[in-house]
Amino acid sequence: MGKKTPGKIEPVSAEHLEDTPPEKWLSVTDAHNAFTAERSAGLWESMKQHKRAVLWSLVISTSIIMEGYDTALMPSFFGYPSFIRRYGDYFPSIKEYQLTGAWQAGLVNSSNAGVIIGGFINGWACDRYGYKRTILVSMVAIAAFLFVTFFSPNAQVLAVGQILCGLPWGVFATIGPAYASEVCPLALRGYLTVYINVCWATGQLIASGVLRGLVNNTTQWSYRIPWAIQWVWPPFLFLAYVFAPESPWWHLRKGHFREAEKSLRRLSDKSDDEIRSTLAQMTHTIELEKEIQSGSSYWDCFKGIDLRRTEICCCAFATQMLAGAQFAYGPSYFFEQAGMTPENAYMVGIGGTALEFVGTVFSWALLTFFGRRTIFLTGISLLTVILFAIGIISAITNNTPAMWAQASLCLIWQLVYSLTIGPLAYAIISETSAVRLRAQTVVLARNTYNLMAIWCAVLEPYMMNPTAWDMKGKTAFVWGSTAAVMTVWVFFRLPECKGRTYEELDLLFAKKVSARKFKTAVVEPYAEERDVVQL
Repeated sequence: MGKKTPGKIEPVSAEHLEDTPPEKWLSVTDAHNAFTAERSAGLWESMKQHKRAVLWSLVISTSIIMEGYDTALMPSFFGYPSFIRRYGDYFPSIKEYQLTGAWQAGLVNSSNAGVIIGGFINGWACDRYGYKRTILVSMVAIAAFLFVTFFSPNAQVLAVGQILCGLPWGVFATIGPAYASEVCPLALRGYLTVYINVCWATGQLIASGVLRGLVNNTTQWSYRIPWAIQWVWPPFLFLAYVFAPESPWWHLRKGHFREAEKSLRRLSDKSDDEIRSTLAQMTHTIELEKEIQSGSSYWDCFKGIDLRRTEICCCAFATQMLAGAQFAYGPSYFFEQAGMTPENAYMVGIGGTALEFVGTVFSWALLTFFGRRTIFLTGISLLTVILFAIGIISAITNNTPAMWAQASLCLIWQLVYSLTIGPLAYAIISETSAVRLRAQTVVLARNTYNLMAIWCAVLEPYMMNPTAWDMKGKTAFVWGSTAAVMTVWVFFRLPECKGRTYEELDLLFAKKVSARKFKTAVVEPYAEERDVVQL
């Protein structure tokens, strides 16, 4: 394995950090001490010592509630009578109002287009200005852009409003996992990145409740009130974010050593010596990544060993859509096309979002006992089976019991998804991405999801719409096939990152360890040769 590298410089007391150059107090011995302490710290010990980091991670991630809320609104509006009469057209052949498949795809994809642009802006802005300033500007932007959506007189203006609102949503979707992974210790990293999906499910649950309460309202307020509710969040969150600490990792990447030390003191209850050791470990990790591969631009995500890390992050998020999310996350419209009344369809939809919330909470328990790879592989395998079961039932019969059987399977799909690949994708992208490329990699992963969402949103309405292909439940065969492909990818390409520090992950990727051997490989980041032994 090689001998440990001794600290070359005698540590300096943390009280003198302000007057001492960083190279005088960031010793390898301190870094190794912090590494050992982080690996050995338990869940409750970490929670107690980093309770303020937990709090700020939760607060920053709360912004995703707004994206989850709106994501549920638009697909559900397609089965909402008053919305369809306002923005759709009357079709004599079916004797009812409908939005055409093209307009359904257009309205969903306009927000996706905005989210993609907003995500790329976020990757650049976070690297240049930091997480805190970026999210503060985004809060002001969403409050302003909501006016366009709220007062939209037709589908064209509504599409423009969705594009504009998508810009800050793209920031919220990508800033949460990056910030959570940087302010929290190893023992809490998975739980707090997965919490992001709790926020997503919370937004969806709120939207389902609001929509169910207004489904029988025949006035314009039945769809304007759901939009107006989005103004509740920005003022409170903006005030909270004003007091949020910046990520210490961002400060160190920019060379702001004193500011990084201040952020660590605001985020934890560590002693002076522990603060010094943590700073040394963080700096050691950043320098290690520079040795392995330098650069911090989007282009660097596709170079050398970082290409594999980018592939894993992007494919993990793409799996969410290719597992049938577009089919199952707009269930009200699917249930109506299967023959349910709007009231029953929205009641089942509320049940689905409640299951999503419960499933995500219980996914924390799975994280305690099982690895990321195990949970993700099990989840995508089960989702594949459920989708094919829905398709088979639809192909065999179309009576009322079959309709409710498909609805039940759809709810089971939502529960399995929220227990496994839904929340786990956030932990995977946060852990797999390199520290110096975290913001950029998270953006690329999330935008891969958004591109898949655009493709799925174009295809799904045509498959489901009675004025187009009218496939109903047989649509599940399409998504079952794509889910099967991703199951194969997960088996061969998704590594196990549970319990690994960022230094260990850097070396595992640098040594090109097989995904199936990540769990058992022994890593010595502080040995002279920085060994990785594959067992």
